[in-house]
This record gives sequence, C-alpha cells and structure tokens, in this order.
Amino acid sequence: MNAWMILGLAIVAEVIGTTALKASESFTRLVPSLIVVVGYGVAFYCLSLVLKSVPVGIAYAVWSGLGIVLITAVAWLLYGQRIDLAGVIGMGLIIAGVVVLNVFSKASVH
Repeated sequence: MNAWMILGLAIVAEVIGTTALKASESFTRLVPSLIVVVGYGVAFYCLSLVLKSVPVGIAYAVWSGLGIVLITAVAWLLYGQRIDLAGVIGMGLIIAGVVVLNVFSKASVH
C-alpha cells in the first residue's frame, strides 16, 4: 500500500481515537476507552510504516494538519462544537501550509 494511503489511515485512526477519547469520559466508559487504545495503536503503527519512506517532518505536518481539520469537523458534527471565522481561517492556513510543504518544498523528497 502507498505510504500516503497508510498515512491517511493513520490520520483517520487518530481522529477516531480522539473522538472516542471525549466519549470515554476520562476512561470511565469501557467501550469508548477500548476504541481510544485501538485507534491510537493503529494510528501509531501506521505512522511508523509511513516513516520508512516519508521524512518525519513531512509526515507529521500532514498528520497534525489534517488531523486538526478532521477532528474539528467531527467535533462540530457529533458534539455541536462551534468554530468561528478566525478558526476557519486558521485551519485554511494549516491546510495551505501542508500543501506548500508537499508541493513546493524539496523537504518532502526522501
């Protein structure tokens, strides 16, 4: 499987784990707590595979940037958390930064 696809899987697993972290209510609920552990386990395992072919700085920039955007969207959908215009602009800048890093920077070449 392509390293970028594995990174996408890692990001989705991390977002699932983070979403379940809120639902675990400080690890007092068993099923969400297990989802947290499995989600983060899958996420870090996948990230370790990605780091064989993608530089750590690039992988982490994509992981954190897209993770922030996705978890914000999930929090909005599932928990009704709101984001203001400044937050939307900030996330747009994060996405722009990830794109610039991957498209224009020579740092993404391994």
